[in-house]
Amino acid sequence: MNDIQPVSTGLQREQESKFGTQILPIGVRFRLWAPLSDAVSLKIYDLDLVVPMLATARGWYEVEVDEARPGMRYRFVLENGEEVPDPASRFQPEDVDGPSEIIDPRSYSWQDGGWRGRPWEETIIYEIHVGTFTAEGTFRAAIDKLDALVDLGITAIEIMPIADFPGRWNWGYDGAHLFAPDSSYGRPDDLKSLVDAAHARGLSVFLDVVYNHFGPKGNYLQVYAPLMNAEHQTPWGPAVNFDAEGSHLIRDYIFANARYWLNEYRFDGLRFDAVHEIRDYGPRHMLQDLAEQLRLSTDGRFVHLMIENSDNHAGWLKRRDDGAPWLYDAQWSDDIHHSLHSAITGESFWYYADFENRIDLVGRALAEGLGWQGEYMEHEQRHKGEPSAFLPATAFVAYAQNHDQAGNRPFGERISHLAAPECVRLWAAIYLLSPQIPMLFMGEEWAARQPFMFFSDVGDDLADGIRQGREKEMETFPRREGQDAPPDPMAEDTFLACKLEWADRDSGEHARFLSLYRRLIALRKEEITPRLAGMLGNSGRYEVLGNRALRVAWTLGDGSELSMMANLSSEPFNGINVWGSDHLWLEGFATGETLEAWSVVFSLKPAG
Repeated sequence: MNDIQPVSTGLQREQESKFGTQILPIGVRFRLWAPLSDAVSLKIYDLDLVVPMLATARGWYEVEVDEARPGMRYRFVLENGEEVPDPASRFQPEDVDGPSEIIDPRSYSWQDGGWRGRPWEETIIYEIHVGTFTAEGTFRAAIDKLDALVDLGITAIEIMPIADFPGRWNWGYDGAHLFAPDSSYGRPDDLKSLVDAAHARGLSVFLDVVYNHFGPKGNYLQVYAPLMNAEHQTPWGPAVNFDAEGSHLIRDYIFANARYWLNEYRFDGLRFDAVHEIRDYGPRHMLQDLAEQLRLSTDGRFVHLMIENSDNHAGWLKRRDDGAPWLYDAQWSDDIHHSLHSAITGESFWYYADFENRIDLVGRALAEGLGWQGEYMEHEQRHKGEPSAFLPATAFVAYAQNHDQAGNRPFGERISHLAAPECVRLWAAIYLLSPQIPMLFMGEEWAARQPFMFFSDVGDDLADGIRQGREKEMETFPRREGQDAPPDPMAEDTFLACKLEWADRDSGEHARFLSLYRRLIALRKEEITPRLAGMLGNSGRYEVLGNRALRVAWTLGDGSELSMMANLSSEPFNGINVWGSDHLWLEGFATGETLEAWSVVFSLKPAG
């Protein structure tokens, strides 16, 4: 990881993006950066017009068309006659290969004028995939479920990637047009309506964005610009060019996209996918420049930046003297997840191999944010991570499941499909009452029956390759009794099987889980959340008790002490003082000096 440099002086917020269309008092301005093309024309289908574009400096082409209007569709025509969409298209109504549509970003009438966001410590995240969150699978349909999330106690929704992808269904990580909300979910104003409606209910809205690769289809930018750098490789092929010739405008393009979502759509934060796969060996890593620019571009709103970082580089999360992050607010902590998942399910294959029988890693991850902090991992065959105890617990996001941990399995099983109900309840209590920022995956709160499998609709030309790659990935997974071949990731039935059945949540065991989650979240908001502001680093401690039990304690921001004792086994654990006057929550059973199987007790001792 590059050393983090001081914030650049003189960095000014760009008032408008140099990429994409600009609505003028009369007509529209079109711009394209195509340094590898010697000539470019603009084609507007509604006007039956093809007009040459003027070559300006550094590979830019530009033209203004007085007759152009919002709603018209256009493409750029390269010197060889190839017609390509706008790489900064605001909407692709005919999918990734179709023409771009002119969108007036000022046409939507926002109703959230007083909204400034929420402090990070108040955050309780609910991750959703728009296409499977509701039967309709649209931005508009998602609005109808927001009241249920408010009733649950959620304070923020996090939307899986929506950048225009090929086909009708996709997780979103195959985005080709980074500025265009996917048309299968609705139009741009539909997305703005969802954000607006969430803000009206006091909900922050975060967006998952992908800057480590582009999808396998529909990405035309690489045809006429130095988008990729073959000297660096990723699991998806050549890396995005952040450090070679021409990279300055690739960086500008990515940075403009991040600002676009925060400012034009008023998202309250971004989650950056797999930043460990971003290859940048220049003097200043793009992640540093990106965070600095975003923090200068949002007019004093609460804006939160999260990363997924499998390398466990704690440096991206450093705090200022006042506790505010220099760059990124938090990292998804897979170490918390993997250690608890292995302890609760007994699974020791795949990446769970490095967490097998490691109750100490559960304690360390809960106390310090990361379990692996530079030690050698046998399964991954590398030294991984950096010391993280200096960070507050709120620099990490904790969860019992997310889209990856379910969807990367052959059958998309949720934790409620893999573990006994008492184990799921135990895990819910642990991560909802610990001081890390909690994140639920859609449907988790009622132990949804539906799986969340991998699905894609990229087209027949790529389907076989994706199937074969998926089969190879899944070879290490043992089959559970009654499981046949995994579902076809390209089949529509696979996608449809993942759609939540909201009617289930009010019946039987589902309703009991929902009640538990409501009560845990309410307790968190009453007793934990108000004490998180000002929490410092080096405030967590842990102790392993026997083979399968542990104690973790944290000093919170107001000086109070939150402590947890957990028995992660099927046998009682004896000889500890379970009860005290500061008792907060018991999940499971305890008697005297015995903490029964799969039980956890939380206590809260006031400051002083």
